[in-house]
Formats: sequence, C-alpha cells, structure tokens
Amino acid sequence: MTTQEPPHAGAPSEEVERHAARRRVFTALAGLIVVAIFGLGVFGFAFRAALDQAAARGTSDLTLSADRLTTGLQRYRELAVFLSDHPTVTARVTGRGTAPVGDVGDGAPEADALLQGVVDKTGASSIMVVSTTGGVLASAGETQLPKGAQAALTRALDGALGIAHFVDPEGRRRYMFAAPVFSSEGPPVAAVLVSVDIGLLEWGWPSEPSAIYFTDDYGVIFVANRSELVLRGGSGGALSLRRTHLLAGHDIWTHDMGPYIPSPVLHLTKPLPVVGLTAELLLDLHPVIAQAGLQAGLAAALALVFAAFLFFAMERRRTLAEANQRLEARVAARTEALEIANRELQHEVHERHEAEARLKRAQADLVQAGKLSALGEMSAGISHELNQPLMAIRSFAENAQAFLERDKPEKAADNLGRISELARRMGRIIKNLRAFARQEPETATNVELTGVIEAAIEMTQAKISRGGVTLDWAPGAPVWVRGGEVRLQQVVMNLLSNAVDAMAEVDTKCITIRLSQGALGGDPTRLTVADSGPGIAEPEKIFDPFYTTKEVGAAQGMGLGLSISYGLVQSFGGRIRGENSPGGGAVFTIELQPADVSGTMGGQEVHDGTY
Repeated sequence: MTTQEPPHAGAPSEEVERHAARRRVFTALAGLIVVAIFGLGVFGFAFRAALDQAAARGTSDLTLSADRLTTGLQRYRELAVFLSDHPTVTARVTGRGTAPVGDVGDGAPEADALLQGVVDKTGASSIMVVSTTGGVLASAGETQLPKGAQAALTRALDGALGIAHFVDPEGRRRYMFAAPVFSSEGPPVAAVLVSVDIGLLEWGWPSEPSAIYFTDDYGVIFVANRSELVLRGGSGGALSLRRTHLLAGHDIWTHDMGPYIPSPVLHLTKPLPVVGLTAELLLDLHPVIAQAGLQAGLAAALALVFAAFLFFAMERRRTLAEANQRLEARVAARTEALEIANRELQHEVHERHEAEARLKRAQADLVQAGKLSALGEMSAGISHELNQPLMAIRSFAENAQAFLERDKPEKAADNLGRISELARRMGRIIKNLRAFARQEPETATNVELTGVIEAAIEMTQAKISRGGVTLDWAPGAPVWVRGGEVRLQQVVMNLLSNAVDAMAEVDTKCITIRLSQGALGGDPTRLTVADSGPGIAEPEKIFDPFYTTKEVGAAQGMGLGLSISYGLVQSFGGRIRGENSPGGGAVFTIELQPADVSGTMGGQEVHDGTY
C-alpha cells in the first residue's frame, strides 16, 4: 500500500533557501577572516622568533669583524709603544746619536733606517719621531707631520697613548697611534707616531653577506666592507634612511643606500672604545621574512583546511538535519498506511508459515509415497526373492525328514543348516523392507555408506537381474558419512532403478558403482553411479519436479524420483549432480560430509546399513 504526498510536502520555501545561502556566505567569509587573522598572528610570532635568531647570528658576525679590526690596529699600537722605548729612537731624541737634535735627513741615518725597516716589515703607512716643538726627528714613509695627527701628538706629549684618524691629501684614510718617549727625568720629550692605511686593512678582509662598517664620534663611516658607505653619515652626508622603528627591542631600518645593500635590514651596533669607533652591521631581513612567511603560510593552509572541513561538516550536519525533518514529516504522514501494511504482512506471513508447514508435510508424504511406490514396483522381484528360499526350505525340510527316517542324522543336520541360512536371508529381506517403508526422523547421524549400498543392491537385485544388467561393485572398508540411513538407501535405490530403466533399449547394460573416502575438513566422500545407457538429454533439468524422459503413462513413475533424491541429499548437507560421461551413459555423483566416528562408537548412535 502506498500513500500520496502533497506536491511540495517537506520542501523548504524560497525565503528559507535565500536565508540559508546568506548564512553560508557569511560563515565562509567569517572563516576566511579568522584564518587571515590566525595567519598574521603566526607570521608575527614566527617573525619575532626568527628575528631573535638573526640578531644572535648578526651579533656574532659583528663581534668577529670588530675583533678583526681591533686586532689589526692593535699591532700598530704595540709597534708605537715598542719603538718609543727603542735605544736608537731614545738616542736620537736625547742627542746621543750621530747627528744633532733637530736635524732630519742625513743627520739621523740610524733612526731613519730603523723606521724604514719597520715600515717595510709591518706594512705601516708611515712612522715618525716628533719632538715637543713639532719637529720631525726621524721618519719613514713621509717627512711632514700630517694635519690630522695633531690630536694624537698632543695626547702623547701629555704622557698618554694618543689615537687619531683622518683623510690625507691623497684621499687615503689613515689611522694613527702616538706613543710618548720619556726622558730620564720623567716628562715626555718626543712621541713616536705610527699610521696605517685603512684601505689596506679592508683589502685583506673576507667578504661578508652583511654590510659592516665602523663610525667615529661624529657618525662618519670611517671603515666599511662596502665602498659605497665609506665617509658617509654625520658631517659626510646623512645616510638615506626612509624609516626606522623598534620591534621587540630590535632596530629595523628601511633605506636607499644602494642596490647592493638590501632593505629592510636589522641594525646592530657594538662600541669599540679601544680604537674610538663604533661597529655597526646591517643584516638582510628578507630571509627572516621569507621564513616567517613560509611558516605563516603553512599554518594558514592548515587552518584553512580545518576551517573548510568544519564548514563542510556544519553544512552536512545542517543538510542532514533538514533531511531528517523532511523524513520525519514523511514518516508521520505514512505511519497509518505502514501500520495497515504491517498488519497485512503479518497475516500474509502467517499464511506463508502455514503453507510452508503444509508443503513440508506434503514433501514428507511424497517421500513416503515414493518409497511405497518403489516397494510396489519391486514387489514382483521381492516375491520372487522370497519364493525361491521358501521352495528351497520346503525341499530341504522334506530331505531332512527322509534322512532322519533312514538314520542319517549328519545329512539331516546339513539340510537343517541350509534351512537356517535361507531363513536368515528371508528375515534380512523383510527387515530391509520394513526399515525402508518406515518414516525416518530428519536428524542426521553417522551412517556406514557401504552397508547402505549393499542393502539397496539387495532390494533392487531382482530388477537388476530381470533387466539383464551387469553390476560392477566391489565393497571395501567401511565408509562413514553424515546422513540418514533410510533416506540414503532410498536415493541409491532410485539411482539404481533409473539406471536399469535407462538401459532398457541398449545392448550393453552395465552399472558401475564407486565409493571414495573423504577427509574431515577436506574433500567430501563421493559416491558415483554410472550406467551405459543413452545419457541425459537435458542435464540442467534432471532434478526438476515432474521432469521425465519416459513415455507418458508409463508405469515407471511421474518424474519425482530424482527431485526427491535431490531434496533428501540436501537435507543432510550433501550435494548430488548428474552429467553425461565422455564415454557414453549418465554419471550421478553424490557428495557427503565425512563422519568422525573415532572414539564415539560406544556413545553415539551409528548405523552400518545392514540388519
């Protein structure tokens, strides 16, 4: 039963759809804004962390460069102090030399030679000895006192170590140390001035990725590893700075100092009071920005993926909720119809159960009728089988009586023994008939299949003999399977009877029975019954009910034998199939489950198929 729903039942209105669309757009925009804010936050955090690391590396590089400059200049400072105590210099200053004090040139050959040798060996720009009046007592490299050396000379004549830096008329940047020459009485009487060309010191420095320079007290860059920065700043012209700001305690510069100095940069400083300069470094921040951007991009991408997943999960949940509402509305609309249909189905199920019970009873009756039909068909043969022993018993009894009358008890005993054997044979036939005729319970038990085959052969032996059929069967060791003894006997009898009927019109009549032992948990036990008849015309229909190749109205049956056999074999978990043999004739194969009878013979019911 079905119900008709309204055309638009459960469908959302257009206004609801527009509202849902606006909500989805707003949610998506809000998610993007949150992801952008999160990415900016990660960028700021990563940038500060990377900036601290870059500052540490830059400070290390600046310290190395400052030590390099200080060490290079300290050699000339120590040289000035060393020469101020040199005997040749003191002798020249005190007038104990070969020339009078105050003369320069030929009058101071020893001091000049000493200073020139030192200049050649140390790479100094110039060395001179100057008196308190400013007169040059000895010199090497130049003979006139440079203008920028006056501050260093004045401090040295005051008894301290003087330093000065200046640019000479030739444009060379020079750094000078002045050491006092003390008299024996104590006060300085002269000074030794040692100057060095800064350009020569810079030439020997290794290349650095960052711009490193040294400024004086006026902010002028006096020493640098970038030529475009030399003598800039302070009175030499302000640096081209666009913007400076502090970030987490770090000085950030944005500038236009030239194409070879990147911008923005991290500005680091380190005072050098020993040489009167300040070391400064400009560290490129592009790697720091790139690293922070990469981390922020990865974090934003992950956040975007999470936001997208969350968005789609929410949309899916909303869609499922709407679908659930529509389904609930439909369920509520169809509940009454489903209840009616349920009652009808229950009534139909009850009828089907009753029909199934009737079908089972009909099948059981059909099986029993099939057995009785087989008994009726075999009645003539069975009567012959019983009549022959009865005739023999009568004959042996009369003979025994005659032997007793003649006082030949041995002969009479032999005849009585034969009568007993014939009686046992007749009893066995009758017991097989009675067992075959009774209704067996459907429970599967352990059955000895060889005995079942022997009993079936014995019951059909009359029909086999009457049909002139040769039986190829050699019983072997007991083979135990799971099944029902009477049902298996009925199946085997049915196959043998059909085989005899199928070979009625052929010259060579032979039935071959083979039995192969199976294994527990492995291959099944197989029983094959093959005949030399014309074969099966339609193997796929052979087990259909009422299918028969016999003539209509024939006395052999209505085509139910194999169908019944198929159901019987399946009832205890077996299989049966029929096919044509390549050499001619039909072959029926029965596959049965092997039975485990080890250790259970005394406690479990088993049947050996004999009586």
